[in-house]
Amino acid sequence: MPNAEHAMEEPVYTTEIKGGGMWSQVLGRGKRLRMTDLTGSANVSMLLYNADQPVERYNMPDTLKGQHVFFLTAPLCVHSDMGRILCSIVSDTRGWHDTVCGCTDAAMIRAQYGENGTYQACRNDFYRNGRDNFLIELAKWGLGPRDLVPNLNWFSRVVADEAGALSFVTAGARAGDSVELRFEMRTLVVLNTCPHPLDPATTYAPGPVRLEVLDGEPAGPDDPCRLSRSENGRAYLNTETYYRLRG
Repeated sequence: MPNAEHAMEEPVYTTEIKGGGMWSQVLGRGKRLRMTDLTGSANVSMLLYNADQPVERYNMPDTLKGQHVFFLTAPLCVHSDMGRILCSIVSDTRGWHDTVCGCTDAAMIRAQYGENGTYQACRNDFYRNGRDNFLIELAKWGLGPRDLVPNLNWFSRVVADEAGALSFVTAGARAGDSVELRFEMRTLVVLNTCPHPLDPATTYAPGPVRLEVLDGEPAGPDDPCRLSRSENGRAYLNTETYYRLRG
């Protein structure tokens, strides 16, 4: 649920990313990133890296198995591949965020939305895809294809049928829904707002997202995210030891 006190705070940075857009920044330890789905049709694909040692990055299997979940919501956490917490989910009005479906590529976008979405036809409104947008942003930080890992998809929900096939859920999406992440490590955040890979829409119209960065502090000893799972408590301890020894 949203935190009323946090909702009243003045962001130190605000921007709006249109559908099909991209963004990346380093967010300091304790900073919070609030993402708001402005139209109820957004998907935010996200990758996370230790900003000081990018070889450490978001790990999907550890995040899921350590918390015994398939999806993310508050007060769960996002784990790195070195047993630390990159960020925690401090508030969430959507309540379900995809962790397993990855991102679109150019071939998927052409197959679903047609060949007429090229730059030659649409200029700056051409049909962008998640993989290429990730690579553009990663290149700004000296990273590339070898650094692509399974990503998160905020604001998107999928369900499995009896055979295990996944399908996209449109019900429950609302304009104004938000999710707020608190960064427990100094983190490189890379995101794009291209369509979700399972979105059944036949028109290319991914929704815009507002990003707000707020000041804050890392999790305290009684923080709900720390206490939500025993594995989270151990990962917080690893994170705090890492920064204590680094000074």
